Amino acid sequence: MTVLSDTLARTRAEGRAALVGYLPAGFPTVDGGIDALKAMIDGGVDVVEVGLPYSDPMLDGPTIQDAVDIALRGGATPKDVLRTVEAVAATGTPTLVMTYYNPIDHIGPERFAADLAAAGGAGVILPDLPPEESSAWLSAADPLGLDSVFLVAPSSSDERIALTTSVCRGFVYAASLMGVTGVRGAVSGSARGLVARARTTTGLPVCVGLGVSTGEQAAEVAGYADGVIVGSAFVRRLLDAASPADGAAAVRTLAAELSEGVRSGASSRARASQ
Repeated sequence: MTVLSDTLARTRAEGRAALVGYLPAGFPTVDGGIDALKAMIDGGVDVVEVGLPYSDPMLDGPTIQDAVDIALRGGATPKDVLRTVEAVAATGTPTLVMTYYNPIDHIGPERFAADLAAAGGAGVILPDLPPEESSAWLSAADPLGLDSVFLVAPSSSDERIALTTSVCRGFVYAASLMGVTGVRGAVSGSARGLVARARTTTGLPVCVGLGVSTGEQAAEVAGYADGVIVGSAFVRRLLDAASPADGAAAVRTLAAELSEGVRSGASSRARASQ
């Protein structure tokens, strides 16, 4: 069992989904980002994703692209990502790095895994690493107890889902729709079916991301998924804030709203299991 597995087992025992919150490191500054992530935890986030700023975030929509651009123009580096992970993980909250694989490949899987483990990181989410090409990373990460999370999508075949979940550690990331990240008015109707399909191939928790931005949407997803992943909505609160302190207060408020949502979704989970 890892710290991530322990947390997801606890939320499941509580009869609710976990709330997973994302922000890129270095946004709005390195220290400001750390404060915002801690504010999210204070508001009720169970698991944290720290984004590694990357110059070609092909799966991210304009909101996260704006935040990543601010981080990069501010000089954010992989060392700042690790400093952010260390500060956030010190709260006892499982802290993963969300990153495209190119930076890991450039640094070296063994070195990146060792540095992440030394910083107290729980693992990584790898949105663009095909499971067929994951052996080098997994051979570096698994011995250090780092969980590696891969994505499945509505377009994934049953065979593809089975292959992807077989290399997942910690949880499976179910992308609720085809497209880039971003706030949307409603959660894709394909998400529930994707979760069900993934569960036929693995006993790992299945968490849903892309498009959740309100407590009501969080409650809806929490009715059938093991975790609710929110990124763009948190980023938007920081982008719209007049100051870093106001931004931290805004993400704390949103986290509390979303946390209430995942807890209210517990009743529908209970009905579904009967």
